[in-house]
Amino acid sequence: MLPLLLPAVLALGPQPADVLHAWDERRAAAWSAGDAAGLRTLYTSGSVAGRRDVAMLRVWTARGLRVAGMRTQLLRVSVRAQAPARLVLEVTDRVIGGVAVPGAVPLPRDRPTGHVVTFRRVAGEWRVSSVRSG
Repeated sequence: MLPLLLPAVLALGPQPADVLHAWDERRAAAWSAGDAAGLRTLYTSGSVAGRRDVAMLRVWTARGLRVAGMRTQLLRVSVRAQAPARLVLEVTDRVIGGVAVPGAVPLPRDRPTGHVVTFRRVAGEWRVSSVRSG
């Protein structure tokens, strides 16, 4: 029975929380490296959320700072909509860890916040097209 189920399970692709985790890890890596161009590639063209994230990173790097060890803790993830090229998630998360370097100054504690995150598949990769509070 298992050999018959395995192709069906593999065809499902990554779980929504896995998509979000992978995206958050790439975002944290871009912030740690101070890589605005790399951060921009995580968002769709024209994404307001992307422009804001890149602008915020540039403020940090202009001050000679970067953020190391940043992780996002997912507290709740539910799917609002799912299609082959679009994924809408209702997420409650918070940033944990993370220090400003140089100096290893801990980031302020983040409180859980709710978002509706819309991903679009572009060139085979999931990119964020919008983030709304909620």
